[in-house]
Amino acid sequence: MYDIYTSVTAKIIAELEAGTPPWVRPWSGEADPAPRNALSQRAYRGVNTLILGMEAHCRGYSSNGWLTFKQALHLGGHVRKGERSSTIVFYQLKEVSEDETQQRNIPVLRVFSVFNVDQVDGLPSQYRSVPAADPTWDASATAEQVITGSGATILHQGFRAFYSPASDRIYLPVKATFADAGAYYATALHELAHWTGSPSRLGRKLSGRFGEAAYAMEELVAELGAAFLSAHCRIDGRLQHASYIASWLDVLRRDQRAIFTAATQAQKAADYLLTKAGLINPVEAQPLAA
Repeated sequence: MYDIYTSVTAKIIAELEAGTPPWVRPWSGEADPAPRNALSQRAYRGVNTLILGMEAHCRGYSSNGWLTFKQALHLGGHVRKGERSSTIVFYQLKEVSEDETQQRNIPVLRVFSVFNVDQVDGLPSQYRSVPAADPTWDASATAEQVITGSGATILHQGFRAFYSPASDRIYLPVKATFADAGAYYATALHELAHWTGSPSRLGRKLSGRFGEAAYAMEELVAELGAAFLSAHCRIDGRLQHASYIASWLDVLRRDQRAIFTAATQAQKAADYLLTKAGLINPVEAQPLAA
């Protein structure tokens, strides 16, 4: 039986072992920065961002637009014979009865197959082309909006970048010490992702499930959260803590669902910050299947 958890985790592990974390992609360098559904134009989210980002990179697709088989037919196109689909996931809540008086909702994972538009012939041109970049888009301004909109207390001092839970403050070196603006913003977004985990905000708790590996998992959540935010701000994804790769590999090898948990928590962190900054509304923060 096909196991989506095992399959995705194996791909992530292979990328990490090769020294190419799949979230460190130059998505922001293109007008089409992250995987999206070509019909609805909505971006895929969470672990699906990683799955389809890897697929597009490894297979050399020129677009990050994706369609289900039925969507391709609906648009008048057809998937070429012999093309291999890519698998994405979607969680739905299912109501189950505990007894005659109590009911609860449990998450049920559904699997979908999608094809890159490069695999589909006969599509109208507007579905094959990459959306034009917004000429008014200013990556620095957008990242600044995320930072200032968060309301986080950020101190620029010293030579370390970290979030202090005790003081609820983020510490960053002064901007002039970074190699470039992209490095500064990627670092700031990483620390902001940590900041969202405070009990007064998202209340992220990883120790119960991951034990001693909770710290490494929190770093993975921050890495992914910063990658999702960087894609939104058109900033190139960067690896902040290469020293954790060995720890991440250890966790992923032991827990086939760890990357799904990390991606889900990272998406929540990114949504929290983007919503506070007024860059997305709560509706956009809902799960997306295909």
